[in-house]
Amino acid sequence: MKGIIMIIDGMADRPLEELGGKTPLEAAETPNMDKMAELGVNGIMDSIQPGIRPGSDTAHLSILGYDPYQVYTGRGPFEAAGVGVEVMPGDIAFRCNFSTSSEDGTITDRRAGRIREGTDQLAETLNTMGLEEDVQVIFKESTGHRAVLVLRGPGLSDQISDADPKHEGKKYKEVVGLDDSPQAQKTSRILNRVIKESYQLLKEHPVNLERAKKGEPPANIVLPRGAGAVPNAQPFNEKYNLKSACIAETGLIQGIAQIVGMDIIEVEGATGGVDTNLDNITNSILLNATLDYDFLLINIDGADEAGHDGNLQEKVEFIEKVDDVIGKVMELEDVYFILTADHSTPIAVMDHTGDPVPLVIKGPGVRVDSVSQFHERATASGGLCRIRGSDIMNILMDLMNRSSKFGA
Repeated sequence: MKGIIMIIDGMADRPLEELGGKTPLEAAETPNMDKMAELGVNGIMDSIQPGIRPGSDTAHLSILGYDPYQVYTGRGPFEAAGVGVEVMPGDIAFRCNFSTSSEDGTITDRRAGRIREGTDQLAETLNTMGLEEDVQVIFKESTGHRAVLVLRGPGLSDQISDADPKHEGKKYKEVVGLDDSPQAQKTSRILNRVIKESYQLLKEHPVNLERAKKGEPPANIVLPRGAGAVPNAQPFNEKYNLKSACIAETGLIQGIAQIVGMDIIEVEGATGGVDTNLDNITNSILLNATLDYDFLLINIDGADEAGHDGNLQEKVEFIEKVDDVIGKVMELEDVYFILTADHSTPIAVMDHTGDPVPLVIKGPGVRVDSVSQFHERATASGGLCRIRGSDIMNILMDLMNRSSKFGA
């Protein structure tokens, strides 16, 4: 018996007036998700705990059975691992956005128009940066507007603030130490220099000159956030005695899976956006489910992108496209299939919220309940009631008959 957890990133939402009080998931035509709800046991889930707004990183850690309050050091190391940059003891890693800045430092587009091409050339230029310090600067592009920065050298700290203002129309933030240590002061000083130097290096870069000709916003600055050192996490395969693999589009989720020891399965055309190649993702899931893996973690990200952009039509349409993927995965035999989201990304908020997300488990012998639709309100009346992300692997291991009895 095998287990699959499919996470539709940011799928859950809040009711919207323009949808007659429905959520995008309620409004979308999702016959396969509804069929899965009818055949499974349903509930709602708080990825971490009620009211806590989870990041995709902390949510996935919790769902995989790790305590994010113990394991999580910051987003950076996971992003770095996901794009193949080794983070060594003493290194500090950051998630970065290629963003658009005016001359005075006002951020006009945090994602540089969802840039898709040329970021490898931008990263190559940034790697020429010389700071006249005893610290090496390592840049690596990820998917879309995402990138990774690693600082390598003596006397660094992850106790520093973020530069990303989180909203357009604001100036990027000066990075400051979160404690009074010399290490935090040194790291914040270096990072502020990196940000300023990135603008000087990128504002007239050929990639951005070409984007300007097309009327596209330039990717002319780098905004670091999520500073973190190397996390210490027990390997997933050792923790659960499962041979596992991950199919994910973004460096962040791939990095989490890699750090906990899962195999990473690359999929051509998986962009992490609404333009991702869902056919290729589907084929990869179906193929790898027939191999000798006991467990697959799947993450599909487009609904989250649409939520962050506040694009209602794109979110509804993407959910409907994902429904076709789910219909094909449901045909697999001898599989416990868990469908959920990692967090809500409501259109009206354009960011993650602490609202619980819908959850369904389909497989042999599950206690099928009376739920017949898959969305935030319907699944709340299901047999799983309201659980936390940290419950998921315990439930799955029990269903797969791989749990040990607690007590006599």
